[in-house]
Amino acid sequence: MNAPTASSLLDITPFAARRQRLLTRMAEAGGGVAILPTAPEVARNRDTHYPYRHDSYFYYLSGFREPGAVLVLVAGETPKQILFCREKDEEREIWDGFRYGPDAAREVFGFDEAWTLGEFDRRLAELLANQPLMWFSLGHDADWDARITRGLNAVRANARTGIVPPHSVRDLRAELDEMRLVKDAYEIDIMRRAGRISAEAHCRAMRATRPGCHEYEIEAELLHHFRRNGSQFPAYTSIVAAGANACILHYVENDQRIADGDLVLIDAGCELDGYASDITRSFPANGRFSGPQRAVYELVLAAQHAARATIRPGAHWNAPHEAAVKVLAQGMLDLKLLNGSLDAVLENGDYRRFYMHRTGHWLGMDVHDAGEYKLGGEWRPLEPGMVLTVEPGCYIRPAADVPETFWNIGIRIEDDALVTADGCEYLTEGVPREAADIEALMRDAHAA
Repeated sequence: MNAPTASSLLDITPFAARRQRLLTRMAEAGGGVAILPTAPEVARNRDTHYPYRHDSYFYYLSGFREPGAVLVLVAGETPKQILFCREKDEEREIWDGFRYGPDAAREVFGFDEAWTLGEFDRRLAELLANQPLMWFSLGHDADWDARITRGLNAVRANARTGIVPPHSVRDLRAELDEMRLVKDAYEIDIMRRAGRISAEAHCRAMRATRPGCHEYEIEAELLHHFRRNGSQFPAYTSIVAAGANACILHYVENDQRIADGDLVLIDAGCELDGYASDITRSFPANGRFSGPQRAVYELVLAAQHAARATIRPGAHWNAPHEAAVKVLAQGMLDLKLLNGSLDAVLENGDYRRFYMHRTGHWLGMDVHDAGEYKLGGEWRPLEPGMVLTVEPGCYIRPAADVPETFWNIGIRIEDDALVTADGCEYLTEGVPREAADIEALMRDAHAA
């Protein structure tokens, strides 16, 4: 089988640039060698595996999607970028599909050297010898911890010859977290496309929803649109939750029949070329919000608008959450879900009965993406290129002190926000969020 060319797969330029950035950061910190394996294949049952998905950190630097691979970067006066991967094996390709092998991988992905994975253990001691630092993520994988320890011990065994192992270990993932937090133009372009595909899928799901159908039928609409438009995976297990199920934050069974009068909460997004999208919409199965449903929906939407208005460079990470909570808490008082003053409800946290999660998270290669939320004990400031979700909600379970008209209303509205130079851009504008627009979309679909 012939190797695909780089242009037929992806632009390797951003990946090579990231490797060079990391090498520069390593050199500034004292040099050393970085070791980064990709994710292992995982058995689903007996001899069947889950669909393979690369490690995000590894892919971020390499662009290489095959299992059985390790990236090694050597910083210093003579830097090197080395890939270890599976050997070329045309017999195995008959069964499992194309694999690059070291020679093609070196050429296509722009490495200085490439070797078979079987060479890694033999060369590890040589790579570690006389290096001042080792950059590795200890504690992430016990097997890899043991493998690296064996390499270090092999270096120590030659101490009488003057060869020494690295004198300390730096957390490679912590360094990469900071790099991954601010997206480059290549990443933003993919995330825009992922957001567009997911928005279209949500619209399709809304149009397909009817009282009497099952949640899994609507999930199938989402998955069909994801894959048909080039997405390799859903970014996470899709949530299609009708009625009371919408009050379960991570409901994934998706097996119940949707009743007339139910609200349907869909939390779903595709993964495209390694990057996640994440959208939630809540809408009436019959196409018309009831009075109580609309009241809660408008409250959550107002909270999202308030959160979005705070997103700009220099604003701190928690500002959207604080803005959303203030709106939600006042609305809960207005709807008689809570009693007391706004200050008291905010101070004692009574609002958490109906809103128990944060208003967002980082988004990127992982749906809950890499990056610290605080620096030096303080919420970190937002910067252009950061991507976060904006997802306030309100979940009202039956209770004696809750008006019955609000029972089993669960609403979340979520969009993906890119921090720009002067504010933010929603990457998921293609799916309606205003109640009237949702009703109009569903009315047209039901009339068809």
